[in-house]
Amino acid sequence: MDITAAAQRWGTTWQRAWAQTDVAPIAALYSPDVVYRSHPHREPEHGGALGYVSRVFSEESNVECRFGEPIAVGDRAAVEWWASMNEGAQELTLSGATVLRFDADGLVIEHVDYWGQSDGRLAPYTGWGRG
Repeated sequence: MDITAAAQRWGTTWQRAWAQTDVAPIAALYSPDVVYRSHPHREPEHGGALGYVSRVFSEESNVECRFGEPIAVGDRAAVEWWASMNEGAQELTLSGATVLRFDADGLVIEHVDYWGQSDGRLAPYTGWGRG
């Protein structure tokens, strides 16, 4: 399995599907037994990736997101991301990185998001997202 290609597929799929609030393509990237953490200080999400995206996508609208070039080694990869959205009447920006571990078939078996949040819609800084 080419981990860089798997991570690129992950980022491309998330970028397209998150903006369209389309949960199925995202869920298809993950093993049914994935350990999915939306933050390192949180317990794994019930229902894995599908449970998580189904819940949060219903709270978000007007999503603009982008994903950077992955950094990959062994069976793991890290991918930066940047997203602006509305949650109710509030505009906000989330930026972070996701650390992924893949199985031999290229499915994600571990997912941990590290992120920060600011009010308003912020553009990425110059040079953001290069691996």
